[in-house]
Amino acid sequence: MDEIERKEHYKMMTETPVPRLIWRLAIPTIISMLVSSIYNTADTFFVSQLGTSAAGAVGVVFSVMAIIQAIGFTIGMGAGNILSRQLGAKEDEEATITASTGFAFALVLSLLLSIFGIAFQKDLMRLLGATETILPYAEAYAEYIFLGCPVMCLSFVMNNYLRAEGKAMYGMIGITIGGVLNIFLDPIFIFTLGFGTAGAAMATALSQLISFCILLSFFLRGKSSVRISLMKVSRDIKLYLKIVLIGLPTLMRQGLASIASVALNVAAAAFGDAAVAAMSITGRIMMFAFSAMLGFGQGFQPVSSFNYGAKRFDRVRLATKYTAFVGTILMLCVSALCIILAPAIMKAFRKDDLEVIAIGVYALRAQALLLPLTGIVTATNMGLQSTGNAVPATVLAMARQGIFFIPL
Repeated sequence: MDEIERKEHYKMMTETPVPRLIWRLAIPTIISMLVSSIYNTADTFFVSQLGTSAAGAVGVVFSVMAIIQAIGFTIGMGAGNILSRQLGAKEDEEATITASTGFAFALVLSLLLSIFGIAFQKDLMRLLGATETILPYAEAYAEYIFLGCPVMCLSFVMNNYLRAEGKAMYGMIGITIGGVLNIFLDPIFIFTLGFGTAGAAMATALSQLISFCILLSFFLRGKSSVRISLMKVSRDIKLYLKIVLIGLPTLMRQGLASIASVALNVAAAAFGDAAVAAMSITGRIMMFAFSAMLGFGQGFQPVSSFNYGAKRFDRVRLATKYTAFVGTILMLCVSALCIILAPAIMKAFRKDDLEVIAIGVYALRAQALLLPLTGIVTATNMGLQSTGNAVPATVLAMARQGIFFIPL
């Protein structure tokens, strides 16, 4: 990016009316989040056609995918918020060092997770709630998810970088192409080629590889405000700690969500495969429902962090209030749809299994009731995180999925 483009981008981030700027960044992010949720839900939908145990396997392995996503988002949002404030303060070289360091950090962690997961796959699946009938399907699915772990994780990191610097459209392109490809590949790999549950994981890993290549190309071709270079990786341990500290609220949000999912699977396993399958389907639907709010919040974050770095605190306050208001209205509508359409949604996944439908309808409606509150929670949590207030942001993130949910 040349100097003229940098100045134009800086002007856009600090002078465009706040509501318009948030929507400009949020729409591509919402699309990215929805596409990601759709292809995750597509896995559940197609695999569900193989049987109740297969559907339960996707729910079990979803906890692993949530961990991969948590690592990618923790580092991506931690480094992304730092580099966004650095760009706002016109510290471009420091922003490149931050981006390169976060990328290398995520690469090492994801490789370690991949090796660990493959080495202890069977024991891990049992720990995550797989019954003996679900276990073979879960192992087949998990194998390719662990193999694809590094590219999945790094795709999340780069997508967050692009969003943090106000280039959400580029992130949307990479994620959407991979997501659409996954939806087309799922039935081919599962049914046409006869790979079954493993085919869904193959499709996911391959589509994530395509997304990774597209996203990386934006950084290598100078479309980003920062560069990713192994020569720019910092040896300063303080930067790694800062990335983790700023990204900690994200880790708590998504890491504890994974633990909560495991807790639900373990609890549901006592009631049989139908309960595990129902909670698996419900979890994917709620993830899809919440992705709209999460996408809007992630459109707000770069507006907040960039203007905080530029010392435009009036714009930061306005952005936070606007996000809370719009988010509440948005999630009120989503909540109503989930409650009204719960039976139809569950029948779309397992139309012949009345037990799965009954459990799923009850669970979906119960979880949808409080969705409207996530507007205020998301705006507050992401606002604190984007301005570097890591401790209160972390406590707030821990409250929902950890402090209150797991004991209950």
